[in-house]
Amino acid sequence: MATNNWCGVLGIERPDLAAVKDHSDANTYARLLVALLECGEQMTLAEVAKRFEEVGIAHYDRALRSLQRCKPGRAPVYRDGDHYSLDPHYDELDLWVFRLGLRPPKAPRLRLVRPEPAALPGEDTPLSVEELDEVWKDASLTSWSAQRLALAVLDAHGGRAMSPQDVVGFVAARTKWHGLRDDSSKFRRKGCPIAVEGNGGWCIAAGTEDAVRAMRKAVRARIETSRRNASARPDPSVIAAQGKAAERCRAEHARELAGMTRALLVGFPVKAPRAVAFLDVGEHTVHTFVDEELDELRRRLAGYDIVGADDVRSLLRALEVDAGAMRLAELGPPQKSKTLNKRGRTLKITTALLVQGSCGIGRPFGDPEKVSGYLANGDLTKLRRRLEADVKSLYALYEYGRLHGTVRLRWGFLDERIPAPWVHRDERVLYDLKSEALERGETLEVVVGNAPGWGDPWSRARRVRVEQEQSGWRSWLVDEDGYVIDEAEVQKARLAHAV
Repeated sequence: MATNNWCGVLGIERPDLAAVKDHSDANTYARLLVALLECGEQMTLAEVAKRFEEVGIAHYDRALRSLQRCKPGRAPVYRDGDHYSLDPHYDELDLWVFRLGLRPPKAPRLRLVRPEPAALPGEDTPLSVEELDEVWKDASLTSWSAQRLALAVLDAHGGRAMSPQDVVGFVAARTKWHGLRDDSSKFRRKGCPIAVEGNGGWCIAAGTEDAVRAMRKAVRARIETSRRNASARPDPSVIAAQGKAAERCRAEHARELAGMTRALLVGFPVKAPRAVAFLDVGEHTVHTFVDEELDELRRRLAGYDIVGADDVRSLLRALEVDAGAMRLAELGPPQKSKTLNKRGRTLKITTALLVQGSCGIGRPFGDPEKVSGYLANGDLTKLRRRLEADVKSLYALYEYGRLHGTVRLRWGFLDERIPAPWVHRDERVLYDLKSEALERGETLEVVVGNAPGWGDPWSRARRVRVEQEQSGWRSWLVDEDGYVIDEAEVQKARLAHAV
């Protein structure tokens, strides 16, 4: 089947909605994605509903109501007036394509380990240390009595006497989830299969063969269960190999993304731009194009991989720029509002609010009336200065999102994180920098507080070290004076050796 630009980016053939409509994961939104991929260009909901009716999904009226209720304008679908289009570079779209069976898996199916189970000895054969290693490794033994645990250790050591500390140490070396303590008082009762010698050592009491056999039966039954469960799990070596391959692919994609050329735009007036501030992220340069100069802007944009702006699609359409295969970074609010209380009071989320909360810039954007006056009076110097300040504020938000993967919403009592949609999940964020610094034993350089200055963004940089709790689940940044850094306040970060 023929393909189109969107399918070409995803590396798939053009799908057939009729073949996908009955898939188990094909809800209304998923079918909308397939309909757009099938068409290869923007569609109205009415056109999609008509296509639904053609393939037998639902009658036109019912299909249209379902489409209107499924939140059709959420990424990777974007609304442009009454038309809806796709962003083929949005990473979640690739997951939808896989879920719907439109592309094969990127990794082969894991094969199961089905070893031939070895025959276990009978109840008359003493346990071995190897058997306890197999069944107790990282296992939860909290339901096992102290008597049974101690009896198993003594039996595996030939029934000889051992000190309480050695018995407990043997169990603790294999798992931390157990209830055995080196307290001999619980073993002094009559009939206990554990005898306490005069020097305090533990040994197997005489005449307790039944208890010993019951213990061996319980241990070996657990071994059988463990082996049976292991036979249904994938080969650990295959899992490790695929995990390393996935990490290599992620690192390679991260390098590819880091090498892409990026431009940010701010246009004025919004609906029919006559002036556009243009910021080259890689070159760290800003230039403003006015009226006739916009033709030069259009030519320059053709050479960029990623273009970002607030309502970027509308801006490029107003500039008559063909986005083509370039990636578009939508820097407008990823969430439009926030409910503040049970009475339904809501906060309208704006780009300016996100810049203030994330970057600490009090007045990130100029007054539209003043900017309109600059344009009407031909005061191009003030016009350029204002628009360039605006695009620098947008750049600060863009870089904060790239560093954290989120932006910060602060208003009154609110202090929350919102995912930054322009950041791909494979891109390196602060978490990755911290992990690399820990692995290499190096320090980081960070800029903390408000957004750094444009001319010398690292002028306020300070060195910090990464500390990690023993479990490895949490890490934090500590400056040279021993104070913990609030990571939400970090605006820039890099490995110190990269300076």
